[in-house]
Amino acid sequence: MGAQRRRSRDHSRRHSAHLMASQNPVAEAPNIWAVAQSQFDHAADKLDLDDGMRRVLRVPQRELTVNFPVTMDDGSVSVFTGHRVQHNVSRGPGKGGIRYHQDVTLDEVRALAMWMSWKCAVVNIPYGGAKGGVVVDPKQLSMREVEGLTRRFTTEISVLIGPERDIPAPDVNTNAQTMAWIMDTYSMHHGYTIAGVVTGKPIAVGGSLGRNEATARGAVFTLQQWAKAKNEPLEGATVAIQGYGNAGSIAATLLAAEGSKVIAVSDSTGGIHNPAGLDPAKVGAWKQEHGTVVGFPGSTEVTNQEILEVECDILVPAALENQITKHNADRVRARVIAEAANGPTTPEADAILHDRGVFLIPDILCNAGGVTVSYFEWVQDMQSFFWTEGRINESLKEIMDQAFAAVHAMSERHEVDMRTAAYMVAVARVAEATTLRGLYP
Repeated sequence: MGAQRRRSRDHSRRHSAHLMASQNPVAEAPNIWAVAQSQFDHAADKLDLDDGMRRVLRVPQRELTVNFPVTMDDGSVSVFTGHRVQHNVSRGPGKGGIRYHQDVTLDEVRALAMWMSWKCAVVNIPYGGAKGGVVVDPKQLSMREVEGLTRRFTTEISVLIGPERDIPAPDVNTNAQTMAWIMDTYSMHHGYTIAGVVTGKPIAVGGSLGRNEATARGAVFTLQQWAKAKNEPLEGATVAIQGYGNAGSIAATLLAAEGSKVIAVSDSTGGIHNPAGLDPAKVGAWKQEHGTVVGFPGSTEVTNQEILEVECDILVPAALENQITKHNADRVRARVIAEAANGPTTPEADAILHDRGVFLIPDILCNAGGVTVSYFEWVQDMQSFFWTEGRINESLKEIMDQAFAAVHAMSERHEVDMRTAAYMVAVARVAEATTLRGLYP
């Protein structure tokens, strides 16, 4: 990228830094923050939550927006906009990822922070909800520029974050290396190593064993509990997985180990289907070599939309949001949907699936294995004492099993779908903690 283009981009950033999230046309439809508040309102109605508590929990507790300069490789200066939002910290420090994306908005970060409050509460780990984001397409930057952006953004939000206050983690377009830079920057400010300020770090600097597999493993644990509750064996069950990245590919491997038959998988380029079954390891090797699952020998090509409609017992959406909608929900033929992705099913589709008797394990329960093992990483960092992978997986199973049982019991007691039940469990826990602490002063 030339100097002139960088200066032009910098100029436009400076002039648009003050714009509110609702003015971003990409993120405006649908308004993700309005969706999050609507979901909360629905759970609050079911719980008959009092008006005062509704007003407290319906909005974030803290919001920080920063506009910060970064020196680019050609010597020019660009100004970026970033956000860190804490929705509620009544149950413990804020917890939530930091994403780098050109369409990040304050409304998006607000919604994600609220969802983190519910996700941490539904698995009953002692965190509140937080989230962060920077408006940037990191693919347009060099590694050195991304590091510079990360370190400056960390410095700007250091007034909020800390191992006892708010603990970031990886999210869209951020990874273990990003977390290492954040941890190092925060530690340099204090003069000593503070590993617990972030989770999702490399093992060499305080990361945890089992973290990479945690999201998929947690999802499989919830499927095991579904099988137990419904007397439906996983052995022999057919599985379709949309998204063959980290969560999807590991879920395929783990379900195959349970005796399930993976018959369809997809990635961003398309999907493959073979009713006789696919070997997850061989599909993974093919994708590693060719950059896509498409073309795998012995398979039929399908689209990412068609994979949602494959005849199967278990459907695992592990890709993007808003994949199952009112337009295709009546064509989903799975008996159970395990949401390894965030927000793959729209509210309209939820109602259709529930009416059709499809059992849905909602994202704030199904994919909470990731934040649960992040909690384990934080505990290990704070104690400077690290666990075996066996202990981590055992503890994860215990927490996921308890969370599924609580949500399923709420669902049956109030005759509501599992998503509504998960929100009811979570909102009730956050409301209880907020009530017990009272209002200060």
